[in-house]
Amino acid sequence: MQNADQAVPVRRARLTADQRRESILKAATEVFAEAGFRAGKVSDVAIRVGVTEPVIFQNFGSKAALFAAVLDRVANDIHAELHARPGHDDSAASLLAQILSPSRAGKPHALGSHRVLFAAAASLIADPGAGEAASRAATVIAGHLADLVRRAQAEGDIRDDADPEAAAWLLLSVLSTRSFRAASMPGAGRLEPGVAALALRAIALPPAPAGHKD
Repeated sequence: MQNADQAVPVRRARLTADQRRESILKAATEVFAEAGFRAGKVSDVAIRVGVTEPVIFQNFGSKAALFAAVLDRVANDIHAELHARPGHDDSAASLLAQILSPSRAGKPHALGSHRVLFAAAASLIADPGAGEAASRAATVIAGHLADLVRRAQAEGDIRDDADPEAAAWLLLSVLSTRSFRAASMPGAGRLEPGVAALALRAIALPPAPAGHKD
């Protein structure tokens, strides 16, 4: 007979295959966002999930495949965020400014918060394991940015002669190289807001002359 003082082991609910995969993806997104692809360890992902490394590989096959799945997830998150915004009062130009703002780096599910992932993806374009996913994710995200640029043009905040796709890749390039600037640019904290402002100014309409009225 069991002693009343003995602790009864708590049995964890068994996760379904989809739930297990989801938990791995969530942990992997955190690990790669913090450390990048090269330095991010599958063992760290396993520890956060509470499984062994073989379980990670059983679900995704390789570290590169896991990173590819993370990039797909990030692209989907960004798609959901940007398409949830049109009903809000923010203008498209304001949203673009928020996305590029260094102060948005800590916000979840924001383009700015995934700058380490973008930087890692940019360096992996030629990688046989993760390059295709990196390129695909960048293309998807650039497409969403291009849609925002078109909205800003329709709202009269961005020049009509600015190519939305070219503008989107310019803005995405600024985001994906932010980690590089933070590590190598003297006075990065002081200069980074100016880099973002210049990128936006390159496509924005010039301010109306003083005293001008529509």
